[in-house]
Amino acid sequence: MSDRRRAGAQLPPTTLLERDLARALAPERVKGSAAEVDLYGRDASILSGQAGVVCFPVSTAEVAAAVGISRAHGRPVVPRGSGTGLAGGAVPAGDIPPVVIVTTKMNRILSVDGEQRVAWVEPGVLNLDLSRAVAPLGLHFAPDPSSQQSCTIGGNVANNSGGPHCLLYGVTSAHVLAVEVVLPDGTVALLGGLEADPPGYDLRGAFVGSEGTMGIATRIAVRLTPLPPVVRTLLADFPTVAAASATVSDIIAAGIVPAALEMMDARMTAAVEAYVHAGLPAAAAAVLLVEVDGLAAGVDAAVARVQEVARGTGAGSVQVAADETQRALWWKARKSAFGAVARIAPNYYLHDTVVPRTRLTEVLTAVYEIAERHDLVVTNVFHAGDGNLHPLLVFDAREPGIMARVHDAGREIVEVCVAAGGVLSGEHGIGLEKRDYMPLLFGPVDLDAQARLRAAFDPDGGCNPWKVLPSGAGCGDLQQIRDGLWV
Repeated sequence: MSDRRRAGAQLPPTTLLERDLARALAPERVKGSAAEVDLYGRDASILSGQAGVVCFPVSTAEVAAAVGISRAHGRPVVPRGSGTGLAGGAVPAGDIPPVVIVTTKMNRILSVDGEQRVAWVEPGVLNLDLSRAVAPLGLHFAPDPSSQQSCTIGGNVANNSGGPHCLLYGVTSAHVLAVEVVLPDGTVALLGGLEADPPGYDLRGAFVGSEGTMGIATRIAVRLTPLPPVVRTLLADFPTVAAASATVSDIIAAGIVPAALEMMDARMTAAVEAYVHAGLPAAAAAVLLVEVDGLAAGVDAAVARVQEVARGTGAGSVQVAADETQRALWWKARKSAFGAVARIAPNYYLHDTVVPRTRLTEVLTAVYEIAERHDLVVTNVFHAGDGNLHPLLVFDAREPGIMARVHDAGREIVEVCVAAGGVLSGEHGIGLEKRDYMPLLFGPVDLDAQARLRAAFDPDGGCNPWKVLPSGAGCGDLQQIRDGLWV
């Protein structure tokens, strides 16, 4: 081994594309070898692809340069944050390996205005880090995905992410005021503004949730929310999933909108309890985690009403967290759910469809039946308050033939949810995973309108291509993804 390689120095780039990117950024922040780019061919979904070059800009100017150079070389670009997405949104697609632009090094909180309750952040700031930084001001960033310890604000913006507390506070789009964006042609634009009603079309609203197909966010102005004065958390266990589902609708019907209303079934509760040891009733068929916040008198009344409703629908017990330590432990259990399924099997596949609360029992019954018919294990943990399901099909990918059964079951689950009046995604996005399901929900005119909007931002189709919209969605007719990608 040469002294240069032994010292860890960056070797010369091997392609003209890498050379140009290295000149615009820095050699150590441009990766092109197979070993270096392999990790960036996948996200947290079960899909994978092949990245060509991976680069790590540290400024808006470097993002713009990376986009411009990539397009000049005829390469598409794929924006990427922490890679925690579950729908394949950051998976490289197509026969031409794209340039993956990773924004995790752009991780500064640029400014905080506690009086106006606004922060400007770079896209690589972790969700939970922002809330921790502004907590001394009595503020927090309300959207709280379960992956908030590792997901980035930029990724939250791309997918319009939700979380347990979005039942009351709203998903990411409700908390984004403005976005500085590098557009697919390499130019920079500011969408939205800090005014109460920015002039012109709401391009900020169009960009949030566009999953990297309209450009790359480089600075984001987010709304900060005051920490509630009083928070109370309840844990109720039920003898059946149907009883727990009925309680969800009855709580809302009673005029209470909790800050969070989460549900786990028996298999998930048992796995989480074995993993976290939070004192969950692991023998229950289902549990509800209910949180209410606000002024003390209103919270006390809401807690009493939730207890009354839960007992009326057959709850075995309804506990109220004794202190902040117990409350935090319960939430640790809920937010560790996806990791805990590894105690059942090494792989999982899920959709995040949304169904009307009144159809929860019916849809969950169908989900269990579909899994059983395909000889698969399913476990449920989800945002019950807004009907945002997360049925996890848990499996071992090494088992011959199992992937076909997993995908067949997944499609049936999506079809059942849409037929019940549901939608394809509540927070994870469409990406590659649900792209070909879009015609279940949208007709040709709807899909064409979406394709035209996308083309207004990206007429060449070079920004996160082949995501979200199926082939033939519009007059531009996005190229079709190769079957080999679905690994």
